[in-house]
Amino acid sequence: MAHDRPDSATELATQLARGMTRALQSRAARLGFSPGQFPVLLELWDEEGLTQRQLLDRVDVEQATMANTLARMERDGLIERRVHPQDKRAQQIYLTDKARAMREDALAVAQEAEDAVFSGFRRFERELMKEYIRWAIANARKL
Repeated sequence: MAHDRPDSATELATQLARGMTRALQSRAARLGFSPGQFPVLLELWDEEGLTQRQLLDRVDVEQATMANTLARMERDGLIERRVHPQDKRAQQIYLTDKARAMREDALAVAQEAEDAVFSGFRRFERELMKEYIRWAIANARKL
């Protein structure tokens, strides 16, 4: 018997992540970034000069994914790498003027994407849903 909705939390989480990505994709493309770059932008808007290792720890992705994301961001003129002053083997990541200038618009389109996905939710339902998601993520990180 086929069902219309999956009962697996894993499948539901995957579908939600895909939906959020789709909602952000076209909006982000207009500004010149991709959904996969958004977490890195958020971290660098908060604190520039982070190393790739620090970004890995904060964004929680695989090393290869981060390396590819940073390479694309550099190609797209969003970041620049500078040799770390204390460790010549490491590089610090800085935003370009282009990336700094898009901050407010990028945050706005991310909010639009979230609003689209949570359309029809009352405010408390949206906040409760996000709290449950944070809780599940925290549990998953313990594994």
